[in-house]
Amino acid sequence: MKKYLFLFFLSSIFCRVATARNHVEASSPSDTLAARVAVLEARTSTWDKIVSRLPEFSGYVQAGYQYGGEASSFFLKRVRLSIAGDIVPKLDYKIQFEFCKPQLVDAYLQYSPFRQLKLKVGQYKIPFSIENTDYPPTRFELIEYPLALCKLVGFGSDLCGISASGRELGATLSGGFFPRQGRNVVGYDFSVFNGEGINTWDKNKSKDVVARLSLRPVDGLLLSGSYYWGEYGASYFKRERYGAGICYDRGAVVVRGEWIGGRTGSDHGEFGSDGWYLLAGWRAPYNLMPVVRFDTFAENTSARSATRQDNYTVGLLWAPVKHLRCQINYTYENYGPAFDTAARSVVAVMFTGMF
Repeated sequence: MKKYLFLFFLSSIFCRVATARNHVEASSPSDTLAARVAVLEARTSTWDKIVSRLPEFSGYVQAGYQYGGEASSFFLKRVRLSIAGDIVPKLDYKIQFEFCKPQLVDAYLQYSPFRQLKLKVGQYKIPFSIENTDYPPTRFELIEYPLALCKLVGFGSDLCGISASGRELGATLSGGFFPRQGRNVVGYDFSVFNGEGINTWDKNKSKDVVARLSLRPVDGLLLSGSYYWGEYGASYFKRERYGAGICYDRGAVVVRGEWIGGRTGSDHGEFGSDGWYLLAGWRAPYNLMPVVRFDTFAENTSARSATRQDNYTVGLLWAPVKHLRCQINYTYENYGPAFDTAARSVVAVMFTGMF
């Protein structure tokens, strides 16, 4: 009896060992490899999620030299650093700092639940005109923006005395309809701003309102109409702007033109202003781009001939490598009698390094 029990015990051990061996052989090596791959994919997915939430750093430096009239000088035009990213899906942010004149230029949150509806809150570009929003300094073909944009849309020489590089503090609803090949055929923007410039509290109880409608019927073609109404300062001076533009930018050709007008209030009363420009450029071989522009602006339409300035600009843009732009511009500036300034020629060279 003991003999049979011993044989049964040995056979049981043998069966267990054989079963375990067969199980190992059945799960190796393909099952083991699949398990390892699954673990690696899980780790990679977790890492990708972490990386996707990390901020993206970018920036650029613009420096050059200008000679015109009785003066010449080297200059630093812009030194910018940007931080952007997603907090959660559909909620993104951007922060941009200017070092030449230390100030915060962009700081906003944008929630995009639908293609047709986005909400942006903070400080950013006013959705007014094509060049102010669609052609940042790292894309713009010339060194200086047109006169009407500088005088009427919150740039350094704005007639309201507001230096804001086309930006304001406020909130914007925007969106697009009828998607076609990566573009929206119809787009809109509706904004409410303080109207006092960047990093500035409102000085009255009134709020400025901006509305823009954009049409992109075919690839490369943009038609835009903008309206701005507001009151600035403690005296509630009027600030009204309206503009329309057309741009074709596709392949080797860019042609763009805009008209911008407005009425501005001041201690000396209310006056009207307007101006327009026409720009054309050709993306030639070897990353060269010759550009020409005619630019005119009348500071007071009641005395148009006396307060008018006409600029004729010829430029050449060269991008030898991806992150470097080299520009040279020649501008002939012709002034009306009210400026008490003789016509002059200005030559400027500027280099833009981006990262």
